Amino acid sequence: MKTLLLGLGNPILRDDGVGIKVAREVDRRVDSSWIEVTEACTAGLDLLELIQGYTKVVLIDSIQVKGRRPGEIFLLDLNDLKTTIRLTSPHDVNLATAMELGRKLGLPLPQEIKIYAIQVEDMFTFDEDCSPTVKRAISEIAEKIIQEEGWGEERSPEPMPVAE
Repeated sequence: MKTLLLGLGNPILRDDGVGIKVAREVDRRVDSSWIEVTEACTAGLDLLELIQGYTKVVLIDSIQVKGRRPGEIFLLDLNDLKTTIRLTSPHDVNLATAMELGRKLGLPLPQEIKIYAIQVEDMFTFDEDCSPTVKRAISEIAEKIIQEEGWGEERSPEPMPVAE
């Protein structure tokens, strides 16, 4: 299975870059010989180019949900995004719509997409550091994703070579 871990966000807009920071932390902790880790500051149709050819894609991005605490993590799927109202332009589409279009066009898109969304508090201040609460949660979030995905050291999809 060819897996892509994709951290999304803008690394110069405070908490908006948390998806990228968590992806880097996961990459630091797991054997990335069987997971490709990358980051992007894009959305919608632009994501189709990045995710083609993978069997599974795990996205990490920021989210703001009223009444939730910063650093809280949500596991979403494409159906949860169908009502997304925030678009980069009137010509852009959300990820669920982009995937639907890509499949109709016959693109080699992943069969499985998981989305880890991290509650943030400040997505608009120009700052390369996350807010203190979100920054403290990065390591814990990375560990939770590693465990949820089964990417710990004890589980490796490649058999270890046997010494002769």
